[in-house]
Amino acid sequence: MKTIPRLCAVIPMKDSGQAKQRLAGVLSGTQRRELALAMFEDVLATLAAVPELAGILVVTVDPSAGAIAARYGARVASDGARAGHTGAVATAARRLAAEGFGMLEVPGDIPLVEAGDIRQLIAAHGSVPDRTLGSTLGSTLGGSRAFTIAPARDQRGSNAVLCSPADAVPLRFGENSFFPHLAAARACGIEPKVLQLPHIALDIDTPDELALFLAAPSRTRARALLEQWRVDCDATTSKDGIQVTA
Repeated sequence: MKTIPRLCAVIPMKDSGQAKQRLAGVLSGTQRRELALAMFEDVLATLAAVPELAGILVVTVDPSAGAIAARYGARVASDGARAGHTGAVATAARRLAAEGFGMLEVPGDIPLVEAGDIRQLIAAHGSVPDRTLGSTLGSTLGGSRAFTIAPARDQRGSNAVLCSPADAVPLRFGENSFFPHLAAARACGIEPKVLQLPHIALDIDTPDELALFLAAPSRTRARALLEQWRVDCDATTSKDGIQVTA
């Protein structure tokens, strides 16, 4: 079995003022910003409650996100923050690899994630047998290498990715990143481990995903905000299944 290096969590956080544009039909710009920051804090609070993680790195230039990150003892880096999700993660991966860390990448919009989900990912990552595709390649790259991934609910997106070392596999995020990430890991000589985790699978970008989130009981900051705004699921009154009461 492999000995997995210490893992550092990475959360890329875009400018909250530009967040969640696809929710514009049901939430105002101010509400979208507040929801993005609430979801980010939900994710950050969960990660901070997992002692198996060696640290948390938030990649952002957003002052509000940076202030929230500081409250949880996370490091904040601006390098790569304006390069999109892929660029932010790639920059963080290079930094963590140079520091000797593995990486757990998660987005800031999966507010249902729980500490148990993160521990399950870490345990699976640490138990991946050494199946590198060829001893020469493995010995060339050196060290224990592993790749673990939890897909989005549509089996297209990548909602949590663990890499050891942090830069072991080149990552490229987007709506169709899950299967390309599996292929990329294999191209690097690593057999990927896949976990289906419902709390991680639901990222919130669209009204339909917001409805699914509201249908799942939770004690999250995001849900408290939506209840405060009286945002309700009502499939009979809106084609998106969302009703907003002013």
